[in-house]
Amino acid sequence: MRFGSLQQGRLRRRYKRFLADVELPGGEILTAHCPNTGAMTGCVEEGAPVWLSRSDDPKRKYPHTWELVATSRGMACIHSALANKVVGEAFEAGRIPGFSAYPEIRREVKYGDGSRADLLLSGPAGRVFVEVKSVTLCREGGQGLFPDAVSERGRKHLRELQGVLEAGTRSVLFFCVFHAGIERVSAAGDIDPAYRDTLAAAQAAGVEVLAWSAAVSPQGLALERALPFSVDPQ
Repeated sequence: MRFGSLQQGRLRRRYKRFLADVELPGGEILTAHCPNTGAMTGCVEEGAPVWLSRSDDPKRKYPHTWELVATSRGMACIHSALANKVVGEAFEAGRIPGFSAYPEIRREVKYGDGSRADLLLSGPAGRVFVEVKSVTLCREGGQGLFPDAVSERGRKHLRELQGVLEAGTRSVLFFCVFHAGIERVSAAGDIDPAYRDTLAAAQAAGVEVLAWSAAVSPQGLALERALPFSVDPQ
């Protein structure tokens, strides 16, 4: 996916989960929407270069949205919902091996207990439910971890993926890595051990787990290559 023209500034603070104050090159401070509900560990350093998009929607209280940040370990996209779009585009382009028999793609499809699957692939081979998770937590040695905060919602999605698999439908958990410093992905068992255990059970039951890195730049985002995944950090 391509960004339009982004405005650069420096982060002053992120607060109330959904707000961030950014200093523009001329010294003006503006408040932007922060489209990420996680802890954003390593992505909220004061003074870090950030990039903002702008909406012309008159109904928005804060027209700017925080999209990217330059961290000490590489560029990251903190707009977690964009992972769904980036992964969907990659499936549509046939860039993910093993899914050529599922050419039709729908988004936000109801399933499970009141949830919506990020993607539903379908075709001659049947259907595939896909849940997409954005990964930005980067630790020493390029270790990427998910989640960056306790996530009951994430555990619920894992249980629902396992449920549709047990009912006979293929299911996939897709980690979209939005941090240039990450070289491999694991569950963050020290942050949310219940998520790690639920993920291990789902994978053992047959839920497929994929991890791909995305190229992140002010020009846009695109899936780049598959990364190793293990439930526990190696």
